[in-house]
Amino acid sequence: MLIHFLRRHLRPYRGELSLVLALLLGTSIANLYLPNLTADIINNGVVKGDLAYIWRTGAVMLGITLVASVVQVVAIYFSSRISMSVGRDTRGAIFARVQDFSAQEMNHFGAPSLITRNTNDVQQVQIFLSIALTMLVTAPIIAVGGVIMALYENATLSLLLVVVIPLMAAVIGTMLYFAVPLFRSMQAKIDRINQVLREQITGVRVVRAFVRGDYERERFDRANEDLTWTALRTARIFVFAQPSIMIILQLSSVAVIWFGGHLVNDGAMPIGNLTAFLTYLMQILMSVLMAAMMTILIPRASASSERILEVIDSVPTIVDPVEPVEPEAKRGRVELRAVSFHYPGAERPVLRDLSLEIRPGSTTAVIGSTGSGKTTIVNLVARFFDVTAGSVLVDGVDVRRQSLRTLRESIGLVPQQAYLFSGTVASNLRLGRPEATDEELWEALRVAQAEDFVAALPAGLEEPIAQGGTNVSGGQRQRLAIARALVHRPLIYLFDDCFSALDAGTDARLRAALRKPTSEAAVLIVSQRVSTIMHAEQIIVIDDGAVVGAGTHDELVAGNETYREIVDSQLRGAEQIA
Repeated sequence: MLIHFLRRHLRPYRGELSLVLALLLGTSIANLYLPNLTADIINNGVVKGDLAYIWRTGAVMLGITLVASVVQVVAIYFSSRISMSVGRDTRGAIFARVQDFSAQEMNHFGAPSLITRNTNDVQQVQIFLSIALTMLVTAPIIAVGGVIMALYENATLSLLLVVVIPLMAAVIGTMLYFAVPLFRSMQAKIDRINQVLREQITGVRVVRAFVRGDYERERFDRANEDLTWTALRTARIFVFAQPSIMIILQLSSVAVIWFGGHLVNDGAMPIGNLTAFLTYLMQILMSVLMAAMMTILIPRASASSERILEVIDSVPTIVDPVEPVEPEAKRGRVELRAVSFHYPGAERPVLRDLSLEIRPGSTTAVIGSTGSGKTTIVNLVARFFDVTAGSVLVDGVDVRRQSLRTLRESIGLVPQQAYLFSGTVASNLRLGRPEATDEELWEALRVAQAEDFVAALPAGLEEPIAQGGTNVSGGQRQRLAIARALVHRPLIYLFDDCFSALDAGTDARLRAALRKPTSEAAVLIVSQRVSTIMHAEQIIVIDDGAVVGAGTHDELVAGNETYREIVDSQLRGAEQIA
Protein backbone atom coordinates (compact mmCIF):
# COMPACT_ATOMS: atom_id res chain seq x y z
CA MET A 1 0.00 0.00 0.00
CA LEU A 2 2.89 2.36 0.78
CA ILE A 3 4.47 1.71 -2.62
CA HIS A 4 1.13 2.34 -4.34
CA PHE A 5 0.78 5.62 -2.40
CA LEU A 6 4.29 6.81 -3.27
CA ARG A 7 3.97 5.83 -6.93
CA ARG A 8 0.82 7.93 -7.20
CA HIS A 9 1.96 11.01 -5.27
CA LEU A 10 5.58 11.17 -6.45
CA ARG A 11 4.59 11.19 -10.13
CA PRO A 12 4.43 15.04 -10.39
CA TYR A 13 7.96 15.29 -8.96
CA ARG A 14 9.74 12.83 -11.24
CA GLY A 15 12.23 15.48 -12.41
CA GLU A 16 13.30 16.52 -8.93
CA LEU A 17 13.30 12.88 -7.81
CA SER A 18 15.65 11.93 -10.65
CA LEU A 19 17.96 14.79 -9.66
CA VAL A 20 18.03 13.61 -6.03
CA LEU A 21 18.80 10.03 -7.09
CA ALA A 22 21.62 11.23 -9.37
CA LEU A 23 23.13 13.41 -6.63
CA LEU A 24 22.93 10.63 -4.04
CA LEU A 25 24.48 8.18 -6.49
CA GLY A 26 27.38 10.61 -6.95
CA THR A 27 27.99 11.02 -3.20
CA SER A 28 27.75 7.25 -2.68
CA ILE A 29 30.37 6.57 -5.38
CA ALA A 30 32.60 9.21 -3.81
CA ASN A 31 32.25 7.62 -0.36
CA LEU A 32 33.04 4.19 -1.83
CA TYR A 33 36.15 5.52 -3.57
CA LEU A 34 37.67 7.13 -0.46
CA PRO A 35 38.67 3.86 1.34
CA ASN A 36 40.52 2.78 -1.82
CA LEU A 37 42.53 6.02 -1.68
CA THR A 38 43.22 5.35 2.01
CA ALA A 39 44.66 1.94 1.06
CA ASP A 40 46.87 3.63 -1.57
CA ILE A 41 48.18 6.13 1.00
CA ILE A 42 49.09 3.32 3.40
CA ASN A 43 50.56 0.95 0.78
CA ASN A 44 52.35 3.51 -1.42
CA GLY A 45 52.91 6.38 0.97
CA VAL A 46 53.22 5.27 4.60
CA VAL A 47 54.89 1.89 3.96
CA LYS A 48 57.35 3.35 1.40
CA GLY A 49 57.84 6.60 3.31
CA ASP A 50 56.76 8.73 0.30
CA LEU A 51 55.50 11.94 1.99
CA ALA A 52 54.76 13.69 -1.32
CA TYR A 53 52.43 10.84 -2.36
CA ILE A 54 50.64 11.11 0.98
CA TRP A 55 50.08 14.87 0.44
CA ARG A 56 48.92 14.46 -3.16
CA THR A 57 46.50 11.64 -2.40
CA GLY A 58 45.31 13.37 0.78
CA ALA A 59 44.51 16.52 -1.23
CA VAL A 60 42.48 14.45 -3.70
CA MET A 61 40.59 12.85 -0.78
CA LEU A 62 39.89 16.28 0.73
CA GLY A 63 38.59 17.62 -2.59
CA ILE A 64 36.34 14.60 -3.11
CA THR A 65 34.99 14.97 0.45
CA LEU A 66 34.20 18.69 -0.01
CA VAL A 67 32.44 18.15 -3.36
CA ALA A 68 30.50 15.16 -1.97
CA SER A 69 29.40 17.25 1.05
CA VAL A 70 28.08 20.08 -1.15
CA VAL A 71 26.29 17.60 -3.43
CA GLN A 72 24.72 15.89 -0.40
CA VAL A 73 23.44 19.22 0.97
CA VAL A 74 21.76 19.92 -2.40
CA ALA A 75 20.27 16.39 -2.44
CA ILE A 76 18.87 16.80 1.08
CA TYR A 77 17.37 20.18 0.12
CA PHE A 78 15.49 18.71 -2.85
CA SER A 79 14.43 15.58 -0.95
CA SER A 80 12.96 17.77 1.80
CA ARG A 81 11.21 19.87 -0.82
CA ILE A 82 9.71 16.76 -2.43
CA SER A 83 8.50 15.31 0.88
CA MET A 84 6.94 18.61 1.97
CA SER A 85 5.21 18.95 -1.41
CA VAL A 86 3.83 15.41 -1.22
CA GLY A 87 2.52 16.16 2.29
CA ARG A 88 0.84 19.32 1.01
CA ASP A 89 -0.71 17.50 -1.94
CA THR A 90 -1.93 14.65 0.25
CA ARG A 91 -3.60 16.97 2.75
CA GLY A 92 -5.24 18.79 -0.14
CA ALA A 93 -6.45 15.50 -1.65
CA ILE A 94 -7.94 14.35 1.66
CA PHE A 95 -9.64 17.70 2.19
CA ALA A 96 -11.05 17.71 -1.35
CA ARG A 97 -12.37 14.17 -0.97
CA VAL A 98 -13.97 14.91 2.41
CA GLN A 99 -15.72 17.91 0.85
CA ASP A 100 -17.42 15.45 -1.51
CA PHE A 101 -18.49 13.11 1.28
CA SER A 102 -22.16 12.69 2.03
CA ALA A 103 -23.38 12.25 5.59
CA GLN A 104 -23.05 8.50 5.10
CA GLU A 105 -19.27 8.67 4.53
CA MET A 106 -18.84 11.18 7.33
CA ASN A 107 -20.59 8.81 9.71
CA HIS A 108 -18.50 5.89 8.46
CA PHE A 109 -15.11 7.51 9.07
CA GLY A 110 -16.01 9.90 11.89
CA ALA A 111 -14.61 13.40 12.36
CA PRO A 112 -11.83 12.39 14.82
CA SER A 113 -10.46 9.77 12.43
CA LEU A 114 -10.56 12.16 9.46
CA ILE A 115 -8.64 14.77 11.46
CA THR A 116 -6.01 12.19 12.45
CA ARG A 117 -5.64 10.98 8.86
CA ASN A 118 -5.15 14.52 7.56
CA THR A 119 -2.60 15.44 10.24
CA ASN A 120 -0.80 12.60 12.03
CA ASP A 121 -1.02 10.05 9.22
CA VAL A 122 0.18 12.51 6.57
CA GLN A 123 3.01 13.55 8.90
CA GLN A 124 4.14 9.92 9.31
CA VAL A 125 4.33 9.46 5.52
CA GLN A 126 6.04 12.82 5.12
CA ILE A 127 8.74 11.98 7.70
CA PHE A 128 9.30 8.59 6.09
CA LEU A 129 9.63 10.09 2.62
CA SER A 130 12.05 12.79 3.79
CA ILE A 131 14.41 10.22 5.32
CA ALA A 132 13.82 7.58 2.64
CA LEU A 133 14.97 9.93 -0.13
CA THR A 134 18.35 10.19 1.62
CA MET A 135 19.05 7.18 3.82
CA LEU A 136 16.97 4.54 2.06
CA VAL A 137 18.31 5.49 -1.35
CA THR A 138 21.92 5.72 -0.18
CA ALA A 139 21.88 2.50 1.87
CA PRO A 140 21.46 -0.03 -1.01
CA ILE A 141 23.96 1.84 -3.20
CA ILE A 142 26.58 1.79 -0.45
CA ALA A 143 25.75 -1.83 0.46
CA VAL A 144 26.03 -3.17 -3.11
CA GLY A 145 29.01 -0.98 -3.95
CA GLY A 146 30.68 -1.95 -0.68
CA VAL A 147 30.32 -5.65 -1.44
CA ILE A 148 31.87 -5.15 -4.91
CA MET A 149 34.78 -3.15 -3.48
CA ALA A 150 35.28 -5.66 -0.66
CA LEU A 151 35.52 -8.45 -3.21
CA TYR A 152 38.04 -6.33 -5.11
CA GLU A 153 40.16 -5.90 -2.00
CA ASN A 154 40.10 -9.59 -0.99
CA ALA A 155 37.70 -12.31 -2.16
CA THR A 156 38.60 -14.75 0.63
CA LEU A 157 37.88 -12.28 3.43
CA SER A 158 34.61 -11.33 1.72
CA LEU A 159 33.17 -14.74 2.64
CA LEU A 160 32.43 -13.19 6.07
CA LEU A 161 29.66 -11.17 4.38
CA VAL A 162 27.83 -14.39 3.50
CA VAL A 163 27.33 -14.98 7.22
CA VAL A 164 26.94 -11.43 8.54
CA ILE A 165 24.40 -9.93 6.08
CA PRO A 166 21.79 -12.75 6.32
CA LEU A 167 22.12 -12.64 10.11
CA MET A 168 21.33 -8.93 10.18
CA ALA A 169 18.50 -9.42 7.68
CA ALA A 170 16.98 -12.07 9.97
CA VAL A 171 17.02 -9.65 12.93
CA ILE A 172 15.40 -6.88 10.87
CA GLY A 173 12.77 -9.25 9.40
CA THR A 174 11.78 -10.48 12.87
CA MET A 175 11.49 -6.89 14.05
CA LEU A 176 9.21 -6.00 11.14
CA TYR A 177 7.03 -9.08 11.68
CA PHE A 178 6.12 -8.01 15.20
CA ALA A 179 6.16 -4.21 14.71
CA VAL A 180 3.82 -3.74 11.71
CA PRO A 181 0.60 -4.88 13.46
CA LEU A 182 1.44 -2.75 16.49
CA PHE A 183 1.93 0.38 14.38
CA ARG A 184 -1.44 -0.18 12.69
CA SER A 185 -3.01 -0.54 16.13
CA MET A 186 -1.34 2.67 17.32
CA GLN A 187 -2.94 4.76 14.56
CA ALA A 188 -6.40 3.43 15.50
CA LYS A 189 -5.72 4.26 19.16
CA ILE A 190 -4.66 7.79 18.23
CA ASP A 191 -8.09 8.06 16.56
CA ARG A 192 -9.67 7.00 19.85
CA ILE A 193 -7.69 9.62 21.80
CA ASN A 194 -8.86 12.30 19.35
CA GLN A 195 -12.45 11.13 19.60
CA VAL A 196 -12.54 11.23 23.41
CA LEU A 197 -10.74 14.58 23.54
CA ARG A 198 -13.01 16.12 20.90
CA GLU A 199 -16.14 14.96 22.73
CA GLN A 200 -14.88 16.37 26.01
CA ILE A 201 -13.95 19.73 24.51
CA THR A 202 -17.19 20.04 22.53
CA GLY A 203 -19.37 18.90 25.41
CA VAL A 204 -17.44 20.56 28.22
CA ARG A 205 -20.53 22.43 29.50
CA VAL A 206 -22.56 19.23 29.64
CA VAL A 207 -19.74 17.45 31.49
CA ARG A 208 -19.58 20.24 34.07
CA ALA A 209 -23.34 20.54 34.39
CA PHE A 210 -23.68 16.84 35.25
CA VAL A 211 -20.47 16.79 37.34
CA ARG A 212 -18.96 14.08 35.12
CA GLY A 213 -15.42 15.46 35.14
CA ASP A 214 -13.99 12.47 37.03
CA TYR A 215 -15.70 9.99 34.71
CA GLU A 216 -14.45 11.78 31.58
CA ARG A 217 -10.96 11.97 33.06
CA GLU A 218 -11.01 8.22 33.65
CA ARG A 219 -12.30 7.63 30.11
CA PHE A 220 -9.44 9.68 28.65
CA ASP A 221 -6.92 7.95 30.93
CA ARG A 222 -8.08 4.54 29.68
CA ALA A 223 -7.63 5.58 26.05
CA ASN A 224 -4.29 7.21 26.89
CA GLU A 225 -3.02 4.14 28.77
CA ASP A 226 -4.08 1.89 25.91
CA LEU A 227 -2.04 3.94 23.44
CA THR A 228 0.90 4.15 25.87
CA TRP A 229 1.13 0.40 26.39
CA THR A 230 0.97 -0.25 22.65
CA ALA A 231 3.77 2.29 22.10
CA LEU A 232 5.82 0.65 24.86
CA ARG A 233 5.40 -2.80 23.32
CA THR A 234 6.62 -1.37 20.01
CA ALA A 235 9.59 0.30 21.72
CA ARG A 236 10.58 -2.95 23.44
CA ILE A 237 10.92 -4.65 20.05
CA PHE A 238 13.43 -2.03 18.94
CA VAL A 239 15.16 -2.06 22.34
CA PHE A 240 16.14 -5.69 21.68
CA ALA A 241 16.76 -5.22 17.95
CA GLN A 242 19.25 -2.33 18.12
CA PRO A 243 21.76 -4.04 20.52
CA SER A 244 21.51 -7.23 18.46
CA ILE A 245 22.52 -5.35 15.33
CA MET A 246 25.36 -3.57 17.13
CA ILE A 247 26.69 -6.88 18.48
CA ILE A 248 26.73 -8.31 14.95
CA LEU A 249 28.50 -5.15 13.76
CA GLN A 250 31.24 -5.30 16.39
CA LEU A 251 31.81 -9.06 16.10
CA SER A 252 32.16 -8.64 12.33
CA SER A 253 34.94 -6.08 12.87
CA VAL A 254 36.73 -8.46 15.24
CA ALA A 255 36.44 -11.30 12.71
CA VAL A 256 37.87 -9.14 9.88
CA ILE A 257 40.82 -8.04 11.98
CA TRP A 258 41.44 -11.62 13.15
CA PHE A 259 41.35 -13.31 9.74
CA GLY A 260 42.79 -10.30 7.92
CA GLY A 261 45.72 -10.18 10.34
CA HIS A 262 46.64 -13.73 9.40
CA LEU A 263 46.45 -12.85 5.68
CA VAL A 264 48.68 -9.78 6.19
CA ASN A 265 51.11 -11.87 8.25
CA ASP A 266 51.27 -14.47 5.46
CA GLY A 267 51.85 -11.77 2.85
CA ALA A 268 48.58 -12.59 1.05
CA MET A 269 47.12 -9.13 1.68
CA PRO A 270 48.71 -5.66 2.04
CA ILE A 271 47.99 -3.78 5.28
CA GLY A 272 46.37 -0.91 3.37
CA ASN A 273 43.91 -3.29 1.71
CA LEU A 274 42.96 -4.71 5.12
CA THR A 275 42.21 -1.17 6.33
CA ALA A 276 40.13 -0.49 3.21
CA PHE A 277 38.30 -3.81 3.59
CA LEU A 278 37.46 -2.99 7.20
CA THR A 279 36.10 0.40 6.09
CA TYR A 280 34.00 -1.24 3.36
CA LEU A 281 32.65 -3.75 5.88
CA MET A 282 31.65 -0.89 8.17
CA GLN A 283 29.99 0.89 5.25
CA ILE A 284 28.06 -2.26 4.30
CA LEU A 285 26.91 -2.97 7.84
CA MET A 286 26.11 0.69 8.52
CA SER A 287 23.96 0.67 5.37
CA VAL A 288 22.11 -2.34 6.72
CA LEU A 289 21.79 -0.53 10.06
CA MET A 290 20.40 2.51 8.24
CA ALA A 291 17.87 0.23 6.60
CA ALA A 292 17.04 -1.16 10.04
CA MET A 293 16.43 2.36 11.31
CA MET A 294 14.15 2.92 8.36
CA THR A 295 12.16 -0.15 9.37
CA ILE A 296 11.02 1.85 12.38
CA LEU A 297 9.33 4.27 9.99
CA ILE A 298 8.19 1.86 7.26
CA PRO A 299 5.49 0.00 9.26
CA ARG A 300 3.96 3.19 10.58
CA ALA A 301 4.17 4.94 7.23
CA SER A 302 2.62 1.87 5.60
CA ALA A 303 -0.27 1.84 8.07
CA SER A 304 -0.74 5.59 7.63
CA SER A 305 -0.67 5.43 3.82
CA GLU A 306 -3.30 2.69 3.94
CA ARG A 307 -5.56 4.88 6.08
CA ILE A 308 -4.97 7.90 3.81
CA LEU A 309 -5.78 5.96 0.64
CA GLU A 310 -8.88 4.57 2.31
CA VAL A 311 -10.21 8.13 2.43
CA ILE A 312 -8.91 9.32 -0.95
CA ASP A 313 -10.07 6.20 -2.82
CA SER A 314 -13.48 5.99 -1.16
CA VAL A 315 -16.29 6.65 -3.63
CA PRO A 316 -18.89 9.10 -2.28
CA THR A 317 -22.48 7.91 -2.52
CA ILE A 318 -23.60 11.40 -3.60
CA VAL A 319 -21.83 12.34 -6.85
CA ASP A 320 -22.44 14.56 -9.84
CA PRO A 321 -24.16 12.83 -12.78
CA VAL A 322 -22.01 12.05 -15.81
CA GLU A 323 -24.20 14.27 -17.99
CA PRO A 324 -25.94 16.87 -15.77
CA VAL A 325 -29.34 18.14 -16.84
CA GLU A 326 -30.16 21.79 -16.27
CA PRO A 327 -33.77 22.85 -15.59
CA GLU A 328 -35.30 24.81 -18.45
CA ALA A 329 -36.55 27.52 -16.11
CA LYS A 330 -35.19 28.07 -12.60
CA ARG A 331 -38.08 29.08 -10.36
CA GLY A 332 -37.51 26.97 -7.23
CA ARG A 333 -40.42 24.54 -7.53
CA VAL A 334 -39.80 21.40 -5.45
CA GLU A 335 -41.72 18.17 -5.70
CA LEU A 336 -41.37 14.91 -3.79
CA ARG A 337 -43.01 11.99 -5.60
CA ALA A 338 -43.72 8.78 -3.68
CA VAL A 339 -40.50 9.18 -1.73
CA SER A 340 -39.28 6.44 0.58
CA PHE A 341 -36.01 6.52 2.45
CA HIS A 342 -34.19 4.58 5.10
CA TYR A 343 -30.75 5.23 6.52
CA PRO A 344 -27.99 2.66 5.88
CA GLY A 345 -28.30 -0.17 8.36
CA ALA A 346 -31.72 0.93 9.61
CA GLU A 347 -34.43 -1.70 9.98
CA ARG A 348 -37.36 0.57 9.14
CA PRO A 349 -37.74 3.37 6.57
CA VAL A 350 -37.79 6.95 7.86
CA LEU A 351 -40.12 8.10 5.07
CA ARG A 352 -42.76 5.96 3.36
CA ASP A 353 -44.40 6.83 0.02
CA LEU A 354 -44.33 10.55 0.82
CA SER A 355 -45.49 13.09 -1.76
CA LEU A 356 -45.62 16.89 -1.44
CA GLU A 357 -45.06 20.02 -3.49
CA ILE A 358 -43.33 23.26 -2.49
CA ARG A 359 -44.37 26.04 -4.83
CA PRO A 360 -42.54 29.32 -5.53
CA GLY A 361 -44.07 32.33 -3.85
CA SER A 362 -45.64 30.28 -1.06
CA THR A 363 -44.66 28.80 2.28
CA THR A 364 -44.97 25.09 2.93
CA ALA A 365 -44.61 23.87 6.49
CA VAL A 366 -43.92 20.35 7.74
CA ILE A 367 -44.87 19.42 11.27
CA GLY A 368 -44.78 16.16 13.17
CA SER A 369 -43.48 14.49 16.26
CA THR A 370 -39.79 13.95 16.99
CA GLY A 371 -38.35 11.25 14.72
CA SER A 372 -41.16 11.44 12.19
CA GLY A 373 -38.76 12.28 9.32
CA LYS A 374 -39.06 16.07 9.04
CA THR A 375 -35.33 16.83 8.81
CA THR A 376 -34.88 13.94 6.38
CA ILE A 377 -37.09 15.79 3.89
CA VAL A 378 -34.71 18.77 4.04
CA ASN A 379 -31.70 16.47 3.57
CA LEU A 380 -33.28 14.86 0.51
CA VAL A 381 -34.12 18.18 -1.15
CA ALA A 382 -30.55 19.42 -0.62
CA ARG A 383 -29.34 15.96 -1.75
CA PHE A 384 -27.31 15.18 1.33
CA PHE A 385 -28.85 11.74 0.88
CA ASP A 386 -30.46 10.06 -2.11
CA VAL A 387 -33.96 8.62 -1.90
CA THR A 388 -34.36 4.87 -1.53
CA ALA A 389 -37.45 4.95 -3.76
CA GLY A 390 -39.37 7.65 -5.60
CA SER A 391 -37.83 10.94 -6.72
CA VAL A 392 -37.15 14.51 -5.62
CA LEU A 393 -37.55 17.09 -8.39
CA VAL A 394 -36.41 20.71 -8.45
CA ASP A 395 -37.89 22.71 -11.32
CA GLY A 396 -39.06 19.49 -12.94
CA VAL A 397 -35.64 17.75 -12.98
CA ASP A 398 -34.66 14.95 -10.61
CA VAL A 399 -31.98 16.21 -8.21
CA ARG A 400 -29.89 13.13 -9.05
CA ARG A 401 -29.64 14.36 -12.65
CA GLN A 402 -28.60 17.91 -11.72
CA SER A 403 -25.06 18.98 -10.85
CA LEU A 404 -24.60 19.39 -7.11
CA ARG A 405 -23.27 22.92 -7.56
CA THR A 406 -26.30 24.05 -9.58
CA LEU A 407 -28.71 22.44 -7.14
CA ARG A 408 -27.16 23.77 -3.96
CA GLU A 409 -26.60 27.25 -5.34
CA SER A 410 -30.38 27.52 -5.61
CA ILE A 411 -30.89 26.50 -1.96
CA GLY A 412 -30.58 28.55 1.20
CA LEU A 413 -30.38 26.14 4.13
CA VAL A 414 -30.70 27.09 7.79
CA PRO A 415 -30.05 23.87 9.75
CA GLN A 416 -31.36 22.87 13.13
CA GLN A 417 -27.98 23.42 14.74
CA ALA A 418 -26.70 26.72 13.36
CA TYR A 419 -22.95 26.68 12.76
CA LEU A 420 -20.76 29.75 12.31
CA PHE A 421 -17.18 29.68 11.09
CA SER A 422 -14.23 31.43 12.70
CA GLY A 423 -13.84 34.87 11.15
CA THR A 424 -16.11 37.89 11.42
CA VAL A 425 -19.84 38.54 11.26
CA ALA A 426 -19.40 39.82 7.70
CA SER A 427 -17.35 36.82 6.51
CA ASN A 428 -20.02 34.45 7.83
CA LEU A 429 -22.85 36.36 6.17
CA ARG A 430 -20.97 36.46 2.84
CA LEU A 431 -20.42 32.70 2.86
CA GLY A 432 -22.91 32.09 0.03
CA ARG A 433 -22.34 35.38 -1.83
CA PRO A 434 -18.88 36.91 -1.30
CA GLU A 435 -19.72 39.98 -3.41
CA ALA A 436 -22.59 41.12 -1.14
CA THR A 437 -22.33 44.76 -0.02
CA ASP A 438 -22.46 45.98 3.57
CA GLU A 439 -25.89 47.46 2.89
CA GLU A 440 -27.17 44.04 1.81
CA LEU A 441 -25.71 42.49 4.96
CA TRP A 442 -27.46 45.03 7.18
CA GLU A 443 -30.73 44.47 5.33
CA ALA A 444 -30.48 40.71 5.90
CA LEU A 445 -29.69 41.31 9.58
CA ARG A 446 -32.70 43.61 9.83
CA VAL A 447 -35.00 40.92 8.46
CA ALA A 448 -33.44 38.26 10.70
CA GLN A 449 -33.96 40.46 13.77
CA ALA A 450 -30.22 40.56 14.34
CA GLU A 451 -29.52 44.19 13.42
CA ASP A 452 -29.71 45.52 16.98
CA PHE A 453 -27.27 43.10 18.60
CA VAL A 454 -24.77 43.28 15.70
CA ALA A 455 -24.88 47.09 15.76
CA ALA A 456 -24.18 46.95 19.50
CA LEU A 457 -21.01 44.90 18.97
CA PRO A 458 -17.79 46.96 19.26
CA ALA A 459 -16.67 46.19 15.69
CA GLY A 460 -20.11 45.73 14.14
CA LEU A 461 -19.87 43.61 10.99
CA GLU A 462 -16.15 43.10 11.62
CA GLU A 463 -16.70 41.65 15.10
CA PRO A 464 -14.73 38.38 15.43
CA ILE A 465 -16.73 35.15 15.56
CA ALA A 466 -15.20 32.14 17.29
CA GLN A 467 -15.23 28.68 15.72
CA GLY A 468 -18.77 27.34 15.88
CA GLY A 469 -20.06 30.75 16.97
CA THR A 470 -19.39 29.94 20.63
CA ASN A 471 -18.93 33.60 21.54
CA VAL A 472 -22.58 34.45 20.73
CA SER A 473 -25.77 33.06 22.24
CA GLY A 474 -27.84 30.28 20.66
CA GLY A 475 -30.54 32.73 19.54
CA GLN A 476 -28.00 35.15 18.08
CA ARG A 477 -26.26 32.31 16.29
CA GLN A 478 -29.58 31.18 14.83
CA ARG A 479 -30.48 34.65 13.61
CA LEU A 480 -27.06 35.10 11.98
CA ALA A 481 -27.58 31.77 10.19
CA ILE A 482 -30.94 32.99 8.90
CA ALA A 483 -29.34 36.25 7.75
CA ARG A 484 -26.63 34.24 5.97
CA ALA A 485 -29.30 32.38 3.98
CA LEU A 486 -31.03 35.67 3.10
CA VAL A 487 -27.78 37.21 1.80
CA HIS A 488 -27.41 34.17 -0.48
CA ARG A 489 -30.73 35.06 -2.22
CA PRO A 490 -31.68 31.50 -3.19
CA LEU A 491 -34.73 30.25 -5.06
CA ILE A 492 -35.52 27.76 -2.29
CA TYR A 493 -35.38 28.41 1.45
CA LEU A 494 -35.12 25.42 3.78
CA PHE A 495 -35.69 26.35 7.42
CA ASP A 496 -35.05 23.21 9.49
CA ASP A 497 -36.57 23.91 12.91
CA CYS A 498 -34.32 26.96 13.09
CA PHE A 499 -36.77 29.16 15.03
CA SER A 500 -36.67 26.97 18.14
CA ALA A 501 -33.97 29.09 19.85
CA LEU A 502 -36.06 32.27 19.44
CA ASP A 503 -38.63 33.62 21.84
CA ALA A 504 -42.23 33.89 20.62
CA GLY A 505 -42.04 37.65 19.99
CA THR A 506 -38.82 37.49 17.96
CA ASP A 507 -40.18 34.47 16.10
CA ALA A 508 -43.32 36.36 15.09
CA ARG A 509 -41.45 39.50 14.02
CA LEU A 510 -38.92 37.46 12.02
CA ARG A 511 -41.59 35.49 10.16
CA ALA A 512 -43.43 38.70 9.33
CA ALA A 513 -40.22 40.29 8.03
CA LEU A 514 -39.40 37.21 5.95
CA ARG A 515 -42.48 37.60 3.75
CA LYS A 516 -41.01 40.33 1.54
CA PRO A 517 -37.51 38.90 0.75
CA THR A 518 -38.96 35.39 0.25
CA SER A 519 -42.06 36.46 -1.66
CA GLU A 520 -40.91 34.90 -4.95
CA ALA A 521 -39.05 31.95 -3.48
CA ALA A 522 -40.24 28.51 -2.42
CA VAL A 523 -40.09 28.29 1.37
CA LEU A 524 -40.08 25.08 3.39
CA ILE A 525 -40.32 25.40 7.16
CA VAL A 526 -39.77 22.33 9.31
CA SER A 527 -40.91 22.85 12.87
CA GLN A 528 -42.42 21.25 15.93
CA ARG A 529 -43.91 24.57 17.08
CA VAL A 530 -47.42 25.29 15.84
CA SER A 531 -47.10 29.06 16.30
CA THR A 532 -44.21 29.06 13.81
CA ILE A 533 -46.08 27.38 10.97
CA MET A 534 -49.79 28.17 11.54
CA HIS A 535 -49.81 30.99 8.94
CA ALA A 536 -48.23 28.91 6.16
CA GLU A 537 -50.23 28.49 2.93
CA GLN A 538 -49.76 24.73 3.13
CA ILE A 539 -49.10 22.61 6.21
CA ILE A 540 -48.01 18.98 5.81
CA VAL A 541 -48.54 16.73 8.82
CA ILE A 542 -46.34 13.65 8.90
CA ASP A 543 -46.42 10.79 11.34
CA ASP A 544 -44.05 7.82 11.30
CA GLY A 545 -42.66 8.91 7.92
CA ALA A 546 -45.99 9.21 6.09
CA VAL A 547 -48.22 12.17 5.23
CA VAL A 548 -51.34 12.02 7.41
CA GLY A 549 -52.72 15.45 6.59
CA ALA A 550 -52.32 18.50 4.36
CA GLY A 551 -54.03 21.87 4.28
CA THR A 552 -54.18 25.22 6.05
CA HIS A 553 -54.11 25.58 9.80
CA ASP A 554 -57.89 26.01 10.09
CA GLU A 555 -58.59 23.06 7.78
CA LEU A 556 -56.29 20.76 9.72
CA VAL A 557 -57.66 21.82 13.11
CA ALA A 558 -61.13 21.04 11.87
CA GLY A 559 -60.40 17.76 10.14
CA ASN A 560 -57.11 16.18 11.18
CA GLU A 561 -56.81 14.37 14.49
CA THR A 562 -52.99 14.20 14.54
CA TYR A 563 -52.62 17.93 13.94
CA ARG A 564 -55.32 18.74 16.48
CA GLU A 565 -53.45 16.73 19.12
CA ILE A 566 -50.27 18.69 18.40
CA VAL A 567 -52.16 21.98 18.62
CA ASP A 568 -53.93 21.01 21.83
CA SER A 569 -50.68 19.92 23.47
CA GLN A 570 -48.97 23.21 22.65
CA LEU A 571 -51.74 25.79 22.90
CA ARG A 572 -53.57 24.14 25.81
CA GLY A 573 -57.00 23.66 24.35
CA ALA A 574 -58.68 24.13 21.03
CA GLU A 575 -60.61 27.07 22.40
CA GLN A 576 -57.42 29.14 22.34
CA ILE A 577 -56.90 28.63 18.64
CA ALA A 578 -60.53 28.64 17.46
